[in-house]
Amino acid sequence: MLLTQSCMIGIRAALAVSVQGKDDIEAYRPIRQIADALDVSFHFLTKILQVLTHAKIMESYKGPNGGVRLAKPPEELFLIDIVEAIDGTSVFSTCLLGLPGCGVETPCPVHDEWAKSKDQIERLFRETSLAKLSDDTCEKLLRF
Repeated sequence: MLLTQSCMIGIRAALAVSVQGKDDIEAYRPIRQIADALDVSFHFLTKILQVLTHAKIMESYKGPNGGVRLAKPPEELFLIDIVEAIDGTSVFSTCLLGLPGCGVETPCPVHDEWAKSKDQIERLFRETSLAKLSDDTCEKLLRF
């Protein structure tokens, strides 16, 4: 698995907020509601959302009408933003097998193929916005 569970949940949470915010982008979404929709622990999700808030991907508001919302329009937020905030970008620069000496001069058995694949994955993350994911999710009637 390339992404941690925290990162996958962060992506799903941002997507849920994006989809729910189509009608009112300014509204805050209750964290409990997002946790229930994603079927994840409220406390675990709260920690992930704190990271996304610190990274300026989300904004949070406390109080009876509180919750989270996207800090920017979904067209300006990309998968790479969430991955960088939660997991960092080492997945795009490290050996798939975790071998410390792996590189061009001393490649591991999967080095050449992984180099091509990770470049494609990184490009996908850099080019895929939350707006596109949100549109595709609504169009295909997908659940989070």
